[in-house]
Amino acid sequence: MALPSWTDGQFGTMKRAALWLVSVVGEGNVFTKEDVKTAFPGISQADRRVRDLRDYGWQIDTHREDASLGQHEQRFVAQGQPVWEPGKATKTSTAITDTQRRKVLAKDGNRCRSCGIAPGQVYAGSFESAQIDIARRQVKQPGGSSKLELVAECNRCRVGGRGLDADLEAVLAGIAKLGGLERKMLTEWVAADEREFGAVERLWADFRTLPAEARDQVREDLGLPPA
Repeated sequence: MALPSWTDGQFGTMKRAALWLVSVVGEGNVFTKEDVKTAFPGISQADRRVRDLRDYGWQIDTHREDASLGQHEQRFVAQGQPVWEPGKATKTSTAITDTQRRKVLAKDGNRCRSCGIAPGQVYAGSFESAQIDIARRQVKQPGGSSKLELVAECNRCRVGGRGLDADLEAVLAGIAKLGGLERKMLTEWVAADEREFGAVERLWADFRTLPAEARDQVREDLGLPPA
């Protein structure tokens, strides 16, 4: 079935924008706010109508979801409901409210739960500062069910971890196998919501970052043969 023309004036701006994305931009491709203005000259808030499509299951990423995009670029990832068809425009939005956002950030210590970085802090080895936002994460529950929960996550981790699930059942099963001392140690970390790494653990982490030749020097110092 042929698509209606995106230039057909009988449709509202959002429906025309949907048709424009499908027929002109194409899934997987990048467009800019200027592209939208050019396509819909004289129409105020045309870019907002494009964003409104997310409420109908359309995936349109910005630099917050896709680090490869520029500040003014967006990527049309996937089509949602064919909103131009009668009766097909049913909102599916699960937008996060400001109240929910503040609550999640407060509970998560205003830090990324994946890497621990704080907002505005610069990533190691770069000039890029972290932005903390709210991500949706599927959490596997005991018994095999799954529950969507909100978590604070930085822009890097949110992009890199997209599609990953958290496994609560596996964590609980692992805790059940711990001995008394290990369980006490974990309890202290969870209570503080922080883990202080010991000197040996930090040295091990640093050792793993060394090139092969440097690692062999460490092995020699420890009385071990080269790898």
